Amino acid sequence: MTRTETGGSGNIKLSLQLLWGTGERRSRGPKPGLSLDRIVAAAVEIADAEGLEAVSMRRLSTTLKAGTMSLYRYVPGKAELLDLMLDRVQAEALEGGQESGRTETGQESGETETGQEGRSAETDQEGGSAETDQEGGSVAAGWRDAVAIMARGYLEHYRRHPWLLRVNQARTVMGPSSLRSLEAALVPLKGMGLSDPELISVFIAVQSFAGGIARMEIDAVDAAKATGLSHEEFWAEQHPFLERAMESGQFPMMARLAEDTFSVDFDHFEFGLQRILDGLDVLVDRRRGEAGQSQRAQSQTGQGQAAQGQAGQSGGSGPVRP
Repeated sequence: MTRTETGGSGNIKLSLQLLWGTGERRSRGPKPGLSLDRIVAAAVEIADAEGLEAVSMRRLSTTLKAGTMSLYRYVPGKAELLDLMLDRVQAEALEGGQESGRTETGQESGETETGQEGRSAETDQEGGSAETDQEGGSVAAGWRDAVAIMARGYLEHYRRHPWLLRVNQARTVMGPSSLRSLEAALVPLKGMGLSDPELISVFIAVQSFAGGIARMEIDAVDAAKATGLSHEEFWAEQHPFLERAMESGQFPMMARLAEDTFSVDFDHFEFGLQRILDGLDVLVDRRRGEAGQSQRAQSQTGQGQAAQGQAGQSGGSGPVRP
């Protein structure tokens, strides 16, 4: 799967005006049902079904039953349209994960609240009381679930919109949907005790991991379509050659691998996700320990200064001797 488009490659100012509702171009004549939102929604539907390369102003005009030139009164070109499409679907990544109802410590992932895979409650008790937001909800206690929901949301996001993996998003034009989803996601993570750049790095790690798994899935589907061979047929063709290679003694480690090593039943996504969470757990625990040490050191310094002040006052209040 090769990249075909680049986000932010059009007129950035016009894209921003359209994203933030300050520059929607309306037709002079009445066009019932035609709007910028409907144009973007139709473009996303076409990309989901046929790929991003199928999206064009001519195709949209056919789908929407409107003149091609009339569409240009709403959006100047495909580059700006892509920016609007990206913002429209970006919010789904996190919202979709929340709607799935799967928590990191839920039964569906085979974890328990007191086991190694569900340490959030345990570590909060060890590390002190959980922080709360303005509404009084727990912040520190839920970061594992929040990261897990985010990761699953991103995976489903790419599955629904595989064309996203063909877009260079190194320079994203930030619209309201993208900012709202990021803002909502940051709230349960602020109790991790990480710096702001580190929190963004959590997003990058999770999104990259989910994108990598999704790319493997999508590439497998594309390969089957391109070759006309199923996954099973492809490997059946190689089996005699691989079997002779394993029996040659040149690959002892691979020859000793279990029969189910490459089984499609193994959930690489869930395994990798839990290892990411475990690694973050170690970092969060370390930061809480460092914060506790710093607080104790400051407390001891304050107590020492107070004691010195009291001693000075006591020494200065004694009787005056000749």
